[in-house]
Amino acid sequence: MPRRAASRRVPLAAAAGPGGNWGGKELFLIPHSSAAPVCPRQVCGTWVWILVAATSVSLPLLQGWVMYVSLTSCLISLLLLLSYLLGFHRNSENWKVLDSLYHGTTAILYMSAAVLQANATINSEFGVNAPLNYQLNSAASFFAFLTTFLYILHAFSIYYQ
Repeated sequence: MPRRAASRRVPLAAAAGPGGNWGGKELFLIPHSSAAPVCPRQVCGTWVWILVAATSVSLPLLQGWVMYVSLTSCLISLLLLLSYLLGFHRNSENWKVLDSLYHGTTAILYMSAAVLQANATINSEFGVNAPLNYQLNSAASFFAFLTTFLYILHAFSIYYQ
């Protein structure tokens, strides 16, 4: 039976190299990466505006704010992700501050949008196409609160790095 060479086990942190740089794999492997949880927030935020757009808007002021917050947050998150992937975070010492302020502010805005969407859900319980609109608004409320939670989670996770 051939003898196997003993494999050398390297701790994950040591394998990352100096400064935790994983090369091109840093987006998916480093849990404290500022871009790692972007995808779930964007997917949930996208579901919010798709579901709101699918309903018959009975309260344009309420659901208009929800659409504004979700679309603006999605676009700014995409810009931050692009700037992160292009390496702008390496040239700035204030990247964590920018990241935390953006996600904290967006969490507050999303909380207001989620509460307004929940109010629109309650108001859509009775009316034309009530069951369909109520179900769509309920799903939009769920994803709005989930997105709020994800933004809050990311904003506070920066402090514990």
